[in-house]
Order: sequence, then structure tokens, then C-alpha cells
Amino acid sequence: MVSPKYKRVILKLSGEALAGLQGHGVDPDVANSIAGQIKELAELKVEVAVVVGGGNIWRGVAGSAKGMDRATADYMGMLATVINSLALQDALAKQGVDTRVQTAIEMREVAEPYIRRRAIRHLQKGRVVIFGGGTGNPYFSTDTTAALRAAEIEAEVILMAKRVDGVYDSDPLENPGAKKFGELSYIDVLNKGLKVMDATATSLCMDNRIPLIVFNLTEQGNIKRVIAGENVGTYVGGDLVG
Repeated sequence: MVSPKYKRVILKLSGEALAGLQGHGVDPDVANSIAGQIKELAELKVEVAVVVGGGNIWRGVAGSAKGMDRATADYMGMLATVINSLALQDALAKQGVDTRVQTAIEMREVAEPYIRRRAIRHLQKGRVVIFGGGTGNPYFSTDTTAALRAAEIEAEVILMAKRVDGVYDSDPLENPGAKKFGELSYIDVLNKGLKVMDATATSLCMDNRIPLIVFNLTEQGNIKRVIAGENVGTYVGGDLVG
């Protein structure tokens, strides 16, 4: 029986993670696989909140670069995160996991509005909470959403699920000689310009002393290994684990 190192966590998923090999939209098989890993955490009595991106459907920055009003493009991106949140909720429900979606942009017919105390209460009752709609404001990424919500619900760690097994000094998918970091401080991430999360999100984590663990989501069972305290991926924090 695994003894969890963390009691309450935020799992940050990119929209692309839900797309799988098809590269766009939602692959139900991938959503079911991710849901299965989340279910394992719920069975360990770990309180799990999820923040999911929307890049598999729409990227506000990309729309803005092509001449669209930035705020409008970002609101479209927020709606894309709600689509992903509902897809993940459906996958979790099919596996018997009690789940709630809360959105920063109110849409009561499909999800609850984000209310901090209600979110915490859901977690305490063993429900998985999925935060959709970003922060509800344009110009902020879902990385910043993860950092903000983690601070609000007092999560112990943010699990940054990626397609690579940690943080490297360059893209390991393009550079076979890229160096992997085992541990980093927040300042290292900012000074080196490492693409862990954007600078706003990193600063928010640093101010609130919320550690990050960057790991490979595609390797089955990795989320459980991280929760068990195994040396998986790259640890980012003010107090390095040594």
C-alpha cells in the first residue's frame, strides 16, 4: 500500500495532453487513461484538483498573433478549457470517481461557479475538482490559474504533467544532448528562462512557496509514483530536496 507524501495537490494538464497522438480535440482513450491515474490518487485519499489547458482546441495567443483582439481570443481559450474539463469529468464519472467542474466564467447549466470554500469542501469529501475557465481574465495563462488556485485551496504541490520526463536546458525532443535538471529553485527557472511555466505563474509559486514537480504524464503510473515521493521528474521549489 502506497503511503502518499502529499494530502492535497493540483494536477496541471495541458490541453494537448488530452489530444494524444491526433494532436487536436479530445481523444477519449487518452482521457480515460488520465482519469484512471487520477482515480488511483483518489483511492489513496489524496485530495485532487485539476487545472486543464485548452491548447488542443484554441490558443488565445495564436489568435491574437493573427490579428484577433487579444481579450476576445483569450476568452475563447477559456471556453476551450471548459470543453476539456467536461470531457475529463465524463471520463472520471465513467470510472466511478465523484467529480465537480467549477468555472471562473459562470455557466451554471454545465458547471458550478468557482467558489473557494465550496471547492475545498468538495475536496474534503473526496471529490475531484476540475477548475475550468482559467482565472476568468484575459492575458493570464492556465499555468497562472494553477498557481493561483493552488494558493487559494492551500495545495501542497503542483504536479506539472508534461510529455517529457522533467525540465531540460533545451528541448529534449529536438536536442538529444539536452541536460535534465533533477532540482531547480524558482529563481533558477526565471533566470535561465526555462519553460516550466510562465514567469507570472512561477513568481506566484515562489511568493507562496508552492513547489512544482514536472514529470512525464505518458508513462503509466507516474502520477502515483510522484505522490509516493519517488524521485520522478524535476523538483522546483525554494527548499530543494537535496
